[in-house]
Amino acid sequence: MIQKHKNTFFSSHKNLNCGGKLLSLEKPLVMGILNITDDSFFDGGKYKNTDAALNHVEEMLKDGASIIDIGAVSTRPGAIEIPKEEEHSRISIILKTVTEKFPNAIFSIDTYRSEIARIAVDNGAHIINDISAGNFDEKMFQTIRDLHVPYIMMHIQGTPANMQSNPAYKNVVKDVIAYFSEKVAVLKKMGVNDIIIDPGFGFGKTLEHNYELLNNLEYFSIFGLPLMAGFSRKSMINKLLETNPADALNGTTVLNTIALTKGVNILRVHDVKEAVEAIKIVEKMRGE
Repeated sequence: MIQKHKNTFFSSHKNLNCGGKLLSLEKPLVMGILNITDDSFFDGGKYKNTDAALNHVEEMLKDGASIIDIGAVSTRPGAIEIPKEEEHSRISIILKTVTEKFPNAIFSIDTYRSEIARIAVDNGAHIINDISAGNFDEKMFQTIRDLHVPYIMMHIQGTPANMQSNPAYKNVVKDVIAYFSEKVAVLKKMGVNDIIIDPGFGFGKTLEHNYELLNNLEYFSIFGLPLMAGFSRKSMINKLLETNPADALNGTTVLNTIALTKGVNILRVHDVKEAVEAIKIVEKMRGE
């Protein structure tokens, strides 16, 4: 039986060391999404242009984003893997530009390739966000150890190309917790301590799996690690409400608010302003 912690907020990680910049986790934070892809499910193609990307980053930072997550590879259901060289080309141009214009901002790179992670950190990135938790590249954990950067690892069943074909679990909550238990043990043995876990909503889960995970998010506090969640405009909203990504902001805010009450520390979103408002309301409710 999984034991639920009475206090859903972790206590051992108050700060993340992001290349010498300390990121406080005393209160929940917002990670703003910058997709520089052709085919992301919501904003594919909108920010490939450098000027458009800069304007969007500026807007997200003004709205209260603490982290900007740059992704050059679409990981939507059915997405086809692009060559490493293309991912590198996309990231290198944008990363150089945004780090020069916003030197005090914290940038995360959404990649599952260790070589891209290394290049990105060498060129100013502060955090690596890996949807595969090292499963797609056996060198990723060693690379994270060598780079000394915070590591976000997500749960996924399968790959983006096939993850929604027929996802199955004995018990999705216990299975995902067991997955992270193994990963965290390996990383800590290697000396990696700045770890953030992401249950991976929509990544190899049915509608029922997603909502069962949401209903039991507080159980993930057993790791004593920061918890991130990304619901932004996903199909777990659209399938239930019979809407589409363009009209899913209200559903996103509802899920973000529920997740905050269950101990989530970082919200990964397309819409920063609304997520920041949700945090303010939940914090006020708690009397903080």
